[in-house]
Amino acid sequence: MKIVTAAQMRALDRQTIQEARIPSLTLMERAGAGTVSEMQRFFGLLKGRRITILCGKGHNGGDGLVVARLLVKQRAIVRVLLLHPVTELAPDTRTMYRRLLRLAGRRLIDASPSAEHLSAHVDAAEILVDALLGTGLSSPVTGRYQSAIEVMNESGHPIVAVDLPSGLHADSGACLGAAVRATLTVTFGLPKYGLYLGDGIDLAGVVRVVDIGIPAEYAAAVDSPAFLLSGTRIAELIPARPPSAHKGTFGHAGIIAGAVGKSGAAALAAKAALRVGTGLVTVATPAGVNATIESKLLEAMTQPIPDTADHQFGRCSIEALVAFAQRKTGLAIGPGIGTDPETMEAVRRLLPQLLVPCVVDADALSAAAELPSPWAQCNTPMILTPHPGEMARLTGMEHGQAVNRDRAEIARGFAQRHRVIVVLKGARTVLGHPDGRIAVCPTGNPGLATGGTGDVLTGMIAGLLAQRLPPWDAACAGTYLHGLAGDLAAAVKGQAGLIAGDVIEQIPHAITHLTP
Repeated sequence: MKIVTAAQMRALDRQTIQEARIPSLTLMERAGAGTVSEMQRFFGLLKGRRITILCGKGHNGGDGLVVARLLVKQRAIVRVLLLHPVTELAPDTRTMYRRLLRLAGRRLIDASPSAEHLSAHVDAAEILVDALLGTGLSSPVTGRYQSAIEVMNESGHPIVAVDLPSGLHADSGACLGAAVRATLTVTFGLPKYGLYLGDGIDLAGVVRVVDIGIPAEYAAAVDSPAFLLSGTRIAELIPARPPSAHKGTFGHAGIIAGAVGKSGAAALAAKAALRVGTGLVTVATPAGVNATIESKLLEAMTQPIPDTADHQFGRCSIEALVAFAQRKTGLAIGPGIGTDPETMEAVRRLLPQLLVPCVVDADALSAAAELPSPWAQCNTPMILTPHPGEMARLTGMEHGQAVNRDRAEIARGFAQRHRVIVVLKGARTVLGHPDGRIAVCPTGNPGLATGGTGDVLTGMIAGLLAQRLPPWDAACAGTYLHGLAGDLAAAVKGQAGLIAGDVIEQIPHAITHLTP
């Protein structure tokens, strides 16, 4: 599913109205109906719930009035707060106002309410619906809209944003002075960039996309490099399990990982590779820590590699690691290997000799960051999985916060310049392809912000590479499933206490969750 700008979405709406002959009022009705449907899915039965809907004068307000009418039919206790007099409403919005009026009369509608009246109805609600501003905003929010947004946010009630949280820039994800902090955002047609960038990550809450009848061929023709990963697409990528299969059918993943004090990273990556369906997994690890890692693994194998006196990879390890890699169908390098100078040198010398698709993570990224153009020397597809701090080191930026200000373009630009696949981890992980494509992952939650979950992602992608998925497909599938496994784990254990092992246990359930 493509991600679009506000201008592209407006063009799609116009094309649908003018060429497909679908009236604008029909699109508005579908938007309102989709919002109510997603509210039911999220909150459960709406009958008897006190719901206050705040509407602006434009089309976003019209969508909100449709929501109000449909909720009245469901016997919710509805209050509509119009921030403008009826005479100022846009034509389609005024039509929806009249339809609501015919159904319910004036008793539930307040036009141009006073600050006290607005605050009282917001406080009295159980659920709030934000239909104030939509996608057309380009300047800071002020006046009555700013006050309404602040009252909504301060209420503590769950807020449903119609199409886009009011005050959020649809393209950049920037908060324009004041913005609604939504619990649920129901967006229409195609998802907008701002929901997955900048402040939008925190302000949008759970994002659901509603089909309002934009013809598929119109959407397909939109010139956008970005798309949202979907469970339907990821399900198509998971290798089939034929009855005649054996362990060799599903490949052999090699995990080059581990050092003293960091053996857990190697074990987590190996277990994740197994859980994503890989037939065989072997961890290549310094000989001095092999016994420790072997004790943590039952189903995976280990291979001790000649190591330094400090039990780390070094120059003495390179020949054995090259031989190890040649016999695998997918590789990962980096989890827990440490940053000893000799280890870093070994990694830099090893990468150009690899001939199998490889995930480069953690300390291996630090090693590569010390060279001006290490990826040009590589002879196999490389998937890099940096967090923002590591991305900053790779790009020469000051810190990870600078990366987060423009995550999509940084991932895309780096992938294009260096001909690698970038999985830029973080809230709404962004993937960059060498051809300029961008993918945004909608799964995952703050519970994944804990040590070891990055090693799990590395193992999952390596396992999918081992099962012979093309590198881009492996990166997309691994990232989506990793986030989904985290969501399933959080649903059971909550976010605060989530650990990497919980995510690993949910990987098989995430895979089955993709299919009907």
